[in-house]
This record gives sequence, structure tokens and C-alpha cells, in this order.
Amino acid sequence: MILQVLTKAPVALLPVLVFLVALVYFDSFKLVRLRSVLLAIAVGGAAAGASYFLNGFALERLQVEFTAYSRYVSPWIEELLKAAILIYLVRTRRIGMLVDAAIFGFAIGAGFSLVENLYYLASRPDARIGIEVIRGFGTAIMHGGATAIFAIVSVALAEKRPDAILGVFLPGLVAAVTLHSAYNHLLARPVVATLAILVALPPIMHLVFQRSEQSLRDWLDSDLDSDIELLELINSDEFSDSHAGQYLHSLRERFRGEVVADMLCYLRLHVELALRAKGVILMRESGLEAPIDDETREKLKEMQYLERSIGRTGQLAMRPVLQMSSKDLWQIYVLGS
Repeated sequence: MILQVLTKAPVALLPVLVFLVALVYFDSFKLVRLRSVLLAIAVGGAAAGASYFLNGFALERLQVEFTAYSRYVSPWIEELLKAAILIYLVRTRRIGMLVDAAIFGFAIGAGFSLVENLYYLASRPDARIGIEVIRGFGTAIMHGGATAIFAIVSVALAEKRPDAILGVFLPGLVAAVTLHSAYNHLLARPVVATLAILVALPPIMHLVFQRSEQSLRDWLDSDLDSDIELLELINSDEFSDSHAGQYLHSLRERFRGEVVADMLCYLRLHVELALRAKGVILMRESGLEAPIDDETREKLKEMQYLERSIGRTGQLAMRPVLQMSSKDLWQIYVLGS
């Protein structure tokens, strides 16, 4: 039996891995490191293990037939488990662009499907090779695609409403569950289900990559100029007379003088690191490695210290003078990745 599983495993597992490699290859800016992709696959596999126990627990207690359960219940459980990982990545600013959202999402879904397909092979070692091919191309890519869609929708909404939670993540979750449920409705016609996934998913991913990379280039062009102007202003004698300088001065009424001084240091440091991060991104697009030097690491540590010194309230107070969109916060993470 083990030999049969090992013989059929590549057929069931290879399609989703090939698709994932293609996503990473077409990422011009190389925003996601290989080790991060491998970790996402591993975490997705762990989510599949958790879903096995949760689905078994729920199926026993809900007392519904398996077909109805697979269509209307298991998609919610499985997509929630995969989504939980991405919610953490988005909320901690480890994902900032649609491209890396698609890669992380598909990697997590790939890990989930790898474990699920291995279990399927082990439980049905005598299944025909044609069934394994259909499952490899259909179910596996469905898992990766559904999770990628959740990630893409969530990142797009987080850019507009960075402080929202339900409004950011619920629409993507509903979309992922709908896709998963629709696929499970077609399991009686596996060829149709697989063809539908293969026809629909690649164009969606291609469009996401095109729009995301153009958006990233536009953001780099506009933000680079504004960062340079702000840094020059901070380092000049005219800063105290500027709107930003006057606003920081007005904060003395609400914060201690040393905290306001830390705010100014934080502002300067944030802009310096933002410029460094944009340089790293541009170098990666050109195919060049951009190792992080010791000076940059020290600045990252200093910024963490200043964040603790200023506190959450102080950081919120600085929003009028500090770029705090999801992209601006994500770019700092790029330096440490």
C-alpha cells in the first residue's frame, strides 16, 4: 500500500506545486522569500491536520449527511482555519501588496491540499490514476485559489480601512467559502469541477499580478518623492515653521516634552527606513540582492524602542504627519524579511 501511495503521490501533488512556483517566478519584485513560502506551506499543512479533527467533531454532532456537510459546513471550517493564518499576516503588516497576498494565500492553500491529498491517497490506495490526476488538478488548486482570493480581497480592503477587522476580512472569507462550496457541489462531476477551476483561476491571478505590480510602481514613484521632501524638511531649519513641525509642537499640550522629542526622532527614522525599503524593493525588481546592513538593523531596533516610548496613543496622534497606510507600514517589514 505504501508503494502505491508513493507512486501516485507526484501525480496528485505536483500540479499545485507547479502553479505555486509559477506565481513566485512571475513576481517581478520578489516580495516573498523562499523560506517564507515554505513556512506558509508547512503552516497550511498544519491547518489541514486541525481541520481533520474539527470536521470529524462537527460531523458527529450535527447529524447531517456527508454530502450536505461537505457543501455547507466543511468549507467554513477549512477556509476559517486557512484564513486565520492570513489574518495574522495582514494585521502584523507582513503582507502589503496583492502579489504577495496571492503567493502567501496560495502557499497556505497548497500546504493544506498536500496534506489532504496524501490522506486521500492513503485512505484509497486502489483509486484509479485518473481520479488522482483530477483531484491533484482540481481540489488542490481550489484550496490554493480560494485562500489566495481571501488574501487578495482582504489586503485590498485593508488598504482602504486599515483599522477595521470584520469589514476587511469577512468579504474575502465569504468569497473563499462560496468558491469552495461551489466546487464541492460539483464533486459528482469531477471533470467539470476541475476544468472550471483551471479555466477561472489563472486569468484571475494574471490580472491580480498585473494590477498589483503597476500599483506598486505608481506608489513607489509618488511616495519616493514625498519621502525625500519630508526628510529634507525635517533636517532643515524650516521644519519648525512647517505644518508638520507646528503640529508636533502642539502635541506638547497633550504629551510630555521628552515624548514629543521621541516623536520627532521616530518621524525622521521612519522616513529614513521607508527610503531604504523602497531602494531594496527596486533592487529586487532589477534582480539584485539587497542585504540589510548593520546600520539599518540598528535603526530598526531603535524604531521599536521609540514605538514603545511613544505608545499606541502617541502613534495615533502622529498619523496626520506620518504615512501610516498598510503599504507604508508593510515596507518597514520588508527590511527585516
